[in-house]
Amino acid sequence: MSNELIFGFHSVEAILSREPERFIELYALKGRDDKRLNALINQARQFGISVQFMQRKALDDKARGEQHQGIIARVRQGKQYNERDLDAIISREQTPFLLVLDGITDPHNLGACLRSADAAGVHAVIVPKDKSAKLNATVRKVACGAAEVVPLVQVTNLARTLREIKDAGVWVVGTAGETDTTLFDANLTGPIAIVMGAEGDGMRRLTREHCDVLVKIPMVGTVSSLNVSVATGISLFEVLRQRSA
Repeated sequence: MSNELIFGFHSVEAILSREPERFIELYALKGRDDKRLNALINQARQFGISVQFMQRKALDDKARGEQHQGIIARVRQGKQYNERDLDAIISREQTPFLLVLDGITDPHNLGACLRSADAAGVHAVIVPKDKSAKLNATVRKVACGAAEVVPLVQVTNLARTLREIKDAGVWVVGTAGETDTTLFDANLTGPIAIVMGAEGDGMRRLTREHCDVLVKIPMVGTVSSLNVSVATGISLFEVLRQRSA
């Protein structure tokens, strides 16, 4: 089984609290006297996890320049979700709530989308295996623990997956600037999948063709578009607002 590095308090704490058996080793900043860091180290030691103290330069090198907050862990790879897992998720939820990301390649955007998905109550995030950011340490850190809670389902053929979730009774709502229907005018209360397009290019043609309806976020200022993670947050929380009304 392969392993990976994770860094940052939220990422390390999330896996340590849910799957401590995945830990191989913990690396902590030498000489730092911090209550949160000390508590995490003590918790790790209770599980028998080896802790190494390192100078900042060594930690910086391990994190390849990313902000690690003085804590890095080497862990075994977690569960990888695929189409079969998605079928099970849809079947067990009375009103499935899905997020589909069509070609989000920036790991910071993927992490931010996962964080918003967790906060809004999304049951699964769907991404294509190709032309998508991978679930790496940067994504996990930006997600602030959400990557350990929300299943990230990688699918081989996104268009086929959209057909299958539609057959399962899920309403597929795509986001596009050229439609006249706004996000706030659409009925988003039933089983639903919100589809967000790639940074800059938007949804691919086949993805767009498999949407039941297209909606847009109304814009009244001078900017023409929003960052995809910001637009995702707005869209997901509109679904949550309608469901809570």
